[in-house]
This record gives sequence, structure tokens and C-alpha cells, in this order.
Amino acid sequence: MSGPLVILGIDAGDPDFLERWVREGHLPTLARIMDRGSWGRTGGPELISEHGVWVSLFSGISRREHGYYYYRQLRPGSYDLETVIGLVVDAPPFWTQIDLAGRRAGLIDIPDYDPVPGIPGVQLAHWGTHNNWDPDHFVTAAEPAEVLEDVSRRFAPRLVTVENHHSTASQDRAILNELLARVRLKGAVCRHLLDKGPFDVLAVVFAESHTANHQFWRYRPELNGSAGEPALTDGIRDVYRAIDREAGLLLERLPSEANVVVVSSVGMADDFPATGLIEAFCRGFGYQAAPASSGSGRPRRPIDWVRRAVPERWRIALSHRLSRETRERLLADQFRASTDWTRTRAFAIPAPYTSFVRVNLRGREPAGIVESGAEYDALLGRIEADLATLVDPEGGEPAVVRTTRTTDAFKCGPHPSLPDLWVEWKPGRFMTRVVHPGGELVQEKPDFYRRSDHSGQGFFAAAGPAIAARGNIGEVDVLDLSPTFLALIGVPATARMAGRPIRSLLA
Repeated sequence: MSGPLVILGIDAGDPDFLERWVREGHLPTLARIMDRGSWGRTGGPELISEHGVWVSLFSGISRREHGYYYYRQLRPGSYDLETVIGLVVDAPPFWTQIDLAGRRAGLIDIPDYDPVPGIPGVQLAHWGTHNNWDPDHFVTAAEPAEVLEDVSRRFAPRLVTVENHHSTASQDRAILNELLARVRLKGAVCRHLLDKGPFDVLAVVFAESHTANHQFWRYRPELNGSAGEPALTDGIRDVYRAIDREAGLLLERLPSEANVVVVSSVGMADDFPATGLIEAFCRGFGYQAAPASSGSGRPRRPIDWVRRAVPERWRIALSHRLSRETRERLLADQFRASTDWTRTRAFAIPAPYTSFVRVNLRGREPAGIVESGAEYDALLGRIEADLATLVDPEGGEPAVVRTTRTTDAFKCGPHPSLPDLWVEWKPGRFMTRVVHPGGELVQEKPDFYRRSDHSGQGFFAAAGPAIAARGNIGEVDVLDLSPTFLALIGVPATARMAGRPIRSLLA
């Protein structure tokens, strides 16, 4: 091994932002890495959904195997919705595959991963990640345990910043200051833990970029021209600059022979929710059947009385007062009870941006009625054709810009966990209605509403003695990163890894 492997993660670091701000001189640390090494973008089917990208990236294991694509998924063999997170899927990170005899690892805030017992070195998890506001699922922990005690005493027990999609400009200015302070504190923690080295593998992920992207998206000059909030117009850039500065301070303390890789998970996109549209589509086009009405036509359960009596906008306002777990239980109950599964051919898993369509497949779903093979393929073709008829009445453009079949993207049969069809809607505005030859589909503004989501590309840059200085090498498959990390420390890829080392990256 030529030197230690250093991985600096930028959560949801948008490649357009990173490349532009390098050119403009705002990210000097990243610029130096790009100038003396190789860089490009990450892509591939794994980036079809933001959830699970870090799992695929750090494990090298495809969604085809681990099955994680969204925090709300259908429990296999049922019509129940369940919460799924990266911690519960079988996709061990690449550092568990290393023969660590004589080697030490420093692992700080790797999204979707708990500390792995038995690895020499230091591990700190869920201390300052994008999801650590959810302590029911992400519990701050460390290996050895006294590391968390030390960090909590010297710095803070946990860094928590929650996105506020209903914030005022004044609140956003306070959130920006909080994020900048978080980045500085994260950098200080990394330098402090670096003193417990040296490490043969050091991996750190900064999460503040993810929150900043969403929180300050609406203030970008591209959306506001010169009418934006001056202190917030460059809010996203300021957070990226702060991360770049802390990365530079960290690299100053590392050996010059280190092989450094900067990597982001996904990029950003100007997008709006379409949950109501995909449900209206499945029902309006006859794919998803409503339960047969009882003789009296009256609701049978108290929750049904509430839904019928309380207007939608009031229910949304009331839902803000409920815990996330309670909202998820109510949604799962409504999802299960609002469909006649014995007459349903396809349905959608509730999700705000990319829509997930599932075929009610015989042998996979409890009451499946669609046969595998020709019938399954023909049904997906019909759904795609019907989606293609949807038009945004404002401008007359197609309402759906892309559909992707899981069988094509992941080279597999109908999957036990993944959707059968991924539907991407027209970005740029919230469509309250779309039209088609037979009428129109409508949706109301949902509880979860923001005008940004994630793109299907990430970013990487690498430099060091074992890395070729080839400049822009184009797009690489995100599944090839973990085999490349192993190659940089002289360890072969494992049988479960779907990718291979990036030969154009290696010297």
C-alpha cells in the first residue's frame, strides 16, 4: 500500500455546484485534488433513488441484492408498509472485508452504518449525519465506547439540524449560521480523532451540504434573479466552502503519500411532489381498484369517519402535530384498507418525488392476479404508454419525463422488494393537475412539500501516489468505488461486490 486511504464524503454534493465553484475559486482544496489527479461523476442504476446510495457506494453491493430504495417500502409477502433504513439491510461496508492485521481505521459519520465491532481504530456513528434527528432509528454510538464520551464532553453529544420546509427568511439565516458552526465543529472533531491514529483507512462524511441544498434551494439566483435574500442567495455555496476548508485542514495533518478520494452521494434537482398524481393515475386508469362499497355506504372505522368529515387541508395541518411514527401508521392503515387487492393489477408505494409502481404479481403479492412473464411485461408496457399520455396543461409538455423498469435497470426478474417501475415527473413546478385524452388527474398540496429532490449523478475526485493524473475521466458506476477503495489498499474485491476497480483511476 503506497499510503493511507482517505475518503472525504460530501452528502448530496451536487456535481454541477462542485465543478462550478471549483472553477470560480471557492473550493481550493477540491481544486488541488482535481488538478493533480482524476475526477468525474458517478452514475448507474443505483442512483435512481437517493435512499440507499451510501449503502451501495460503501458496500459495492447492488440494490438488486440488498433491496433498499426508500425509507417506506412494502413488506415482502404483504400489503403492509414498513420503515426500512440502511442499518437493517445486509450490505456490509468494504472495511469489514479488509484483513485488518496491523491496520487501523478511522470512520466518522458514515451514513446508514453503525460501528462495526472488532475493527481496530476509531468509529463514530450518527453524531452529525443528515438523519440523526431520528434517534429511534439512528442511535449515536462509537467504537470504542469511550470515544463518544470523549467527543460528547469536549464538543457536543450530537449535532442535530432539522430541515424546515415552512421556514421564514429569518429562520433560514439562523439555520445557515447553525450549519456553518456544525461544519467547523465536525472538522474539529475529525482533527481531534485523527490524533488517535495513525489510520490506514480514514473515512469522513460531511452531512451539512445535504441539509443546505434543500433548505436554501429556493434562494438560489437561478430561481430569484436579483430579488433573493442577500444573506441566503449563496447559502448553499457557503456551506460547501466551509466543508472544503475543513477538508483542507484535515488533509494538512495527513501524510503526503495519502491517496485521497472525495465523493458525493447524489446531486440536486428542481423538483416537486407528485404523490397525489401517481395515486390518481393508478386509480383513474383502472389499475388499482377501490374496495366494494358496503350496503349502507357508511364508514366502518373511526378513522374512516375522520377522513370523510375533515377536509384535506385540515387533516394536513393536524398531521403536523403527530409523531412521524403515528403518521406512518395511519398512512399504512389507509394504504392497506383503501384497495381491493383481488381486483388490483398495479399500485403505487406512497412517495413524494420519483414514483414507485408495483405490479400485483401472482406468487409475490398475497392476492396477486398478474402472471409473470408475458402478462407482466405487457402490463408494464400498458402503464408506460398510459403515463406517456399525461400532459402538463401549462405549456403542453409531457408530465412524465422518464420511466425505468427494474428488470432492465438491474438485470433481474420481478424483484421481491424493489418497485417494478420507477416514474420521474416533469420538474420545475408543482402540478396540481395533468390532463390526458380521457380527462384529468388532480392532486392537493401534500404535507411533505419542498421544491427540491435529488438527481441521478454524484461526484468524485481522487489524487495520490496510487492514482492516475488523468483529469476528467467521465462517468463511473458508483458500484465500482468500493472495489477501487480495496484496490488502493491492496485487497481484492469480494464476490458480493457487483463492480470492479476503476482501472482508469488507478496509476
